[in-house]
Amino acid sequence: MLIGELAERTGTSERLLRHYERGGLLTPDRLPNGYRWYSEPHVETVRRIRALLAAGLPVRTIRALLPCTAAAGEAAVHPCPGVLDTLRTRLADLDARAAELDEARAVLRATIAGAQRAAAPEREPYAA
Repeated sequence: MLIGELAERTGTSERLLRHYERGGLLTPDRLPNGYRWYSEPHVETVRRIRALLAAGLPVRTIRALLPCTAAAGEAAVHPCPGVLDTLRTRLADLDARAAELDEARAVLRATIAGAQRAAAPEREPYAA
């Protein structure tokens, strides 16, 4: 299939597919006229790339991880050297960022609540 069909089947733009190729994530075959040619396994590869990017992994990590990913229906990752350490490090980074975001949210909520209390008009006590 040509790049347009791969883009359509994966919901990814042609420009992004070319970016994946430049980044070493995707390697299409070439037709005699120079056009890129993708086969069925490329569809799954693009889906894996998208999932790994969505998980917050950088391109350099995905490039190292892709050869260790399994075909559909198998375990997600084969035990390649360094893969688990890389994933654990990334998970620790994400956990730290999540904790920072939780703290920032708490500060923001407290700031909003304080501003709302300050802006509320004072009420006079009920006179009987």
